[in-house]
Formats: sequence, structure tokens, C-alpha cells
Amino acid sequence: MQDTQITLVQQSFAKVVPIRDAAAEIFYADLFETAPEVRPYFGNADMTKQGAKLMATLGAVVNGLRNLTAIVPVAQQLAIRHLDYGVQPEDYAKVGASLLRTLEKGLGEDFTPAVRDAWTAAYATLSSVMIEAAYPDSSAAAQ
Repeated sequence: MQDTQITLVQQSFAKVVPIRDAAAEIFYADLFETAPEVRPYFGNADMTKQGAKLMATLGAVVNGLRNLTAIVPVAQQLAIRHLDYGVQPEDYAKVGASLLRTLEKGLGEDFTPAVRDAWTAAYATLSSVMIEAAYPDSSAAAQ
């Protein structure tokens, strides 16, 4: 990721923080609508708590983008833990698409093409690391 992209992600996420609860609701509503097959991964989870976890994790990742060596191992472990829920490599693209749609709704006109590109780069970086960690022998790890 380029330094300017990291700055855009961090600045735009700072605008999401005040609406984090609503953003989490938008994210999961979008995800379950566009990819209903992932709903079983959440079982009987308290979605308010799940949303808080999502936003906390996203915040940690966003704040750590300038120090990938610190956040990559955490992301890898998270991906491995998600195997227990049945998460598949193709689910990462679904989550990424819902994240972008959530940011677009939450940020409105502040979700510029440059901000979209920056978030896309950030998500691609992290999701590829996560897929590789969780599915090391899969051809999906090469994507």
C-alpha cells in the first residue's frame, strides 16, 4: 500500500468511528442480504457484540497499517480461528464487497474514488494474507 492510501483509509475510518454501531449494522445487513450463505457462520451470536468486535478489529487493523509486521500475525491467527466457523476462501471477497458498500453508505460523498481504491488495496492486502494463512495448500491462496 502507498502511504497516501494508508492516510486515506485512516482519515476515512476516523469518520466512521462516531457511527460505528450503525456502520456495523449496515455491514451485517448488507452481508446477510448479498451473501446469505454466510449467515450460519454466526450461529446464535449476539450481533450487537459481533458488530462491536468487527469495529474494534477494523480499528486495530486501520491503526496498524503503517506497521504491517505487527498486524499480519494477528490477521493470520484470526483467519485460522475463522476456519472453525466454516469460512471459505471465497467468503473474503463477499466480506470485502460488503465493507466497501458499508463505507459508501456511511461516508456518503466522502467516499471518493481515491478512498474506495485505498480501502480496496488495504482489504486486498489483509485478505490475501488471511487466505494464505488459513488455506496454505489452496489455489485460492495465490489469488
